[in-house]
Amino acid sequence: MTKDTTEIEIHLLLEALYRKYGYDFRQYSEAHIRRRLMNRLALCGLQTISEMQSRVLHDREFAAVLLQDLSITVTEMFRDAEFYRAIRQSVVPILKTYSFVKIWHAGCSTGQEAYSMAILLQEEGLYERTTMYATDFNQRALDQAREGIYANEQMKEYTANYQRSGGREAFSDYYTSNYNMAIMEASLKKNIVWAHHNLVTDSVFAEVHMIMCRNVLIYFNSDLQSKVQHLFRDSLTHGGILCLGSKESLRFSGLAEEYIELDKVQKIFKKKYPGGE
Repeated sequence: MTKDTTEIEIHLLLEALYRKYGYDFRQYSEAHIRRRLMNRLALCGLQTISEMQSRVLHDREFAAVLLQDLSITVTEMFRDAEFYRAIRQSVVPILKTYSFVKIWHAGCSTGQEAYSMAILLQEEGLYERTTMYATDFNQRALDQAREGIYANEQMKEYTANYQRSGGREAFSDYYTSNYNMAIMEASLKKNIVWAHHNLVTDSVFAEVHMIMCRNVLIYFNSDLQSKVQHLFRDSLTHGGILCLGSKESLRFSGLAEEYIELDKVQKIFKKKYPGGE
C-alpha cells in the first residue's frame, strides 16, 4: 500500500528528532503523533511537515516547543477517584507487609499523581517508610513537578477528586495558597526522588514494589507497549504491584500469565511469585 506524503514526512521528522536530539517518538501511536504535529503546523504557519523538519534540525528552541507538543502532560490530582479507593482497599494492605516500600511513578508528567500517592500513603501511615521515584523524559515537566506549584483554580477540582477517592483529611492541609498559586507541602516532597528516565530508550530504573504508569501506554504502538511492559516486569519484585490506566491491558504483552489481577476495572495487577502464587 502506498503511503501518503504526510505519513512519509512524519516518519522523516521523527527520525530527524531522534538523530538530532535523542528523543524517540518513532513507536508512538500514529494517530497521536499526527494530531499533535498538525496542530503545531497550524499554529506556526508552516505549510508542510517537511518545512517543520527543516526548522527542527536548525532551530533548537523550536525543537523544544515541538517536544512539549509531543509529550503527554494530561494529569490531575486523584484522577479517577475509584482507582485510589481501590489502592486503599487492595494494595495498601500488601504494602503494609513490607518494612520499606519503593514505588516508581513512570511518566509522572508534572507530578500531580505522585503527590496524590504521597498524600494517600501519609494517611495510611506508610509514607515515612516509602521512597517514591517519579520519572519522566520531559525535563520541563519534571522541574514543575519538583516545585510542586499549581494554579489555585485547579484546587477546587482536585479537592472534589480527593474527597471522592476516600480522603480522610481537609485537602487544603496539603498545600499553601500564595496569590494565584498553590504550593504543595514540603512534607510530601521529602521522600520523592524526581529523575529523568525515558521509557522508550532507557532500561530498568530500579527494583521496586509498585509501579504506577497510568494512561501513558495508550500513546505507544503495540510493539513499544510490549517492550515497556517487559521493562516493568523486570523492575518489579515478586509480589509487586503494577497499576495501568483504565484503557490499558496486559492482554497482548505475553505477560498476563505472570500476574494476578487484583482489580479488573482499575487495572491493578500483582506479579506472581515463582511457582505461580
